[in-house]
Amino acid sequence: MATNPMQRKARNSFLLGMLVMLLISGIIIALLFMQLMSKIQEENEELSNSVKAYVLNQNVKSGQVITTDMLTLQTVNRTLVPSNATSDISLIENYALQDKEGNDIYTKYTNNEPHLYITIDGNEYEVEQEEQTENYFITRNNNKEYLELNSVPLVAKVNMNANTLITTELLSKGDNVVQDDVRKQEYNMVVLPIDLTTGDYIDIRLMLPSGQDYIVVSKKEVEIPVIGGVDSEDTIWVNLSEDEILHMSCAIIDAYQINGAKLYATKYTEPGMQVAATPTYPINESTSRLLENDPNILERAMQELSARYNENNSATLRNDYINSAINAQGDQTQTNLQTNMQESITNSQNSRKEYLDSLSAAATTTSTSTTTTNTTTE
Repeated sequence: MATNPMQRKARNSFLLGMLVMLLISGIIIALLFMQLMSKIQEENEELSNSVKAYVLNQNVKSGQVITTDMLTLQTVNRTLVPSNATSDISLIENYALQDKEGNDIYTKYTNNEPHLYITIDGNEYEVEQEEQTENYFITRNNNKEYLELNSVPLVAKVNMNANTLITTELLSKGDNVVQDDVRKQEYNMVVLPIDLTTGDYIDIRLMLPSGQDYIVVSKKEVEIPVIGGVDSEDTIWVNLSEDEILHMSCAIIDAYQINGAKLYATKYTEPGMQVAATPTYPINESTSRLLENDPNILERAMQELSARYNENNSATLRNDYINSAINAQGDQTQTNLQTNMQESITNSQNSRKEYLDSLSAAATTTSTSTTTTNTTTE
């Protein structure tokens, strides 16, 4: 049927409008698609630049035990996170406070003071710590019940506010809380267990030829220095307080003077469950006087030392066994001391040289690698 010009014009205008609308819709869809793809790309880039790390969900004081309920896993930008921040819950869980049955110990606050609690058989008990032994216990039915822990707890080294990223530098194991007089000491004259590794706990003991065996320092975490990419064979680092440093120095001299004496380390098999042994080594009179007058000795340590020597009759032990063994060596004691001391100094110097050489070699390798990369790029 024939159409008049007006109808034809209206139809053409409709078709043209439809085409324009489709074109505009296509452009809008394309722009939206491009924005969506850009958004997805930004999210992927943000995701690739993000890491998960644990942060505190509450304020923590220095020396406070860290329990898992204090931590929240958050996704944060990689550039804002220190390299030693932890996202590994196993680091926390391995040292989380639990009893031997696997019951978690958690933190609750009373008057803004943190207290530890545990729920056993549906009943909640406050967990306390004995000042003398540092063992944890609960009071049930008016009886003190000690808790056997599965691990060594983590402790805050410093005061931290909520939302603080948890890093390994901010935490310490419970048996290694840093006090003001603690220093990292290096020893290379201690006979070490074959399988000793960094993170193990040891007692350092002195054994005499007569069979007497004394604990010099107890339950210390060991760090083994790495020299040239390999663990040192004979050197260890341990954190010792001032009085423990003097005890070790005295024991080293005794070991050097007595032929057949051995200063050696023994490992704890379950450090989280085993209580630190009580040192039994009787120091000599001059070291005892030094301890009494040393202003760096903490008051608490001084009280413990005084009690220990009074109970063990240190002077009698010293005279009966160690001094008699030294006297039996006669004039040879000074020769032994000079020889062994010089050997220790030489070993320290050689180890230091190997360590510095390894650092120099590593720096040279890195510099060469960087130069090669730059040359290739050019």
